[in-house]
Amino acid sequence: MLTNDFTLDAKSISRLSSRGLSLKTLKDQLSEELELSIELWKAQGLHVVKHQGYYYFDTKFIPIQEAEFCIVDIETNGSKIEKHQIIELAAVKVKNGQIIDRFESLVYAQEINPHITDITGISVADTKNAPLLKDVLMRFKLFLGNAIFVAHDVKFDYSFISKSLQKIGLEPLLNRSLCSLALAERTVVSYRYALSYLNETLKLNPKARHHRAMSDVITTYGLFLLSLDNLDESIKTVENLIKFSKEAPRLKRPKFDPLLALKDEEKEE
Repeated sequence: MLTNDFTLDAKSISRLSSRGLSLKTLKDQLSEELELSIELWKAQGLHVVKHQGYYYFDTKFIPIQEAEFCIVDIETNGSKIEKHQIIELAAVKVKNGQIIDRFESLVYAQEINPHITDITGISVADTKNAPLLKDVLMRFKLFLGNAIFVAHDVKFDYSFISKSLQKIGLEPLLNRSLCSLALAERTVVSYRYALSYLNETLKLNPKARHHRAMSDVITTYGLFLLSLDNLDESIKTVENLIKFSKEAPRLKRPKFDPLLALKDEEKEE
C-alpha cells in the first residue's frame, strides 16, 4: 500500500512492482533528487532498487521464503483517526514460516468508550501505566523496518498506523502490504472470512481471545501459514504474492454454513 505522500502515479507504481520503471519516467515525477527520494522512501519502509537499467521495488526479487513479513493488529478506541487513537498494538515478524521477533504494547489512553471495553476488555485503568502513543509508534516503526506489512483487512490497520505516525510528526508508512483476508479468499475455502469465523472452523489459534491484538496476530499468523501452504508453486516472490492476493479469482464459497450444520448435529446428540 502506498500513501499520497508517494508521489508516483498508479501506472508507475504498477511498473515498479512488475516490468520496471525507466530513469526518465521516475525523475519526471519526483520533486526531489532521485537519490534523496530513494533514501527517504527507505526511511519509510520502501526499498527501490536499480536492476539492468530499470528501477523496481526490491520485493520484485525477494523469494517469499527469504522475505520478512510483519503481521500486525491494533485495537483502537474508535474508528476515526481525527478523534480516536490506538490503545493496543501487537506484531510478529515472520521469516520462512517462523516467528523471529515479537512486539506488543498497550497505549496510554484518557478515554475508552464502554462499548470498546466490552469488545476488547481494555479499560482506561488498564492503560494508566502504559507508554504514550508516540513512544509506542516510534518503537513499532523501528520494529517494522522494511518488512511487508500484513494484517487481516489490512487497509484499516495500515492506514490508522500511518496516519497516527503523521499525527505525532513522523512520516507515513510506505511498506509494501498484504491483506491476509484477500489472500485467504484465494487459498482457503470458507463460508465467511472474518478472523473469528476462520479460527472457529480452522482451529488456527486454540487460545484465541478475539479483539486482543496479540491474540489476533497469532490467529492471522496461522491463517497466513495455511495460505502459503496452499499457494501454487508458480508464486515465488513477494510481488507475485501481493499480485495474486489482489488479482487471482476468489475461491467458490460453500452454499451453506458448515458451522451451523455442526451445531445442529451437536444439538441432536
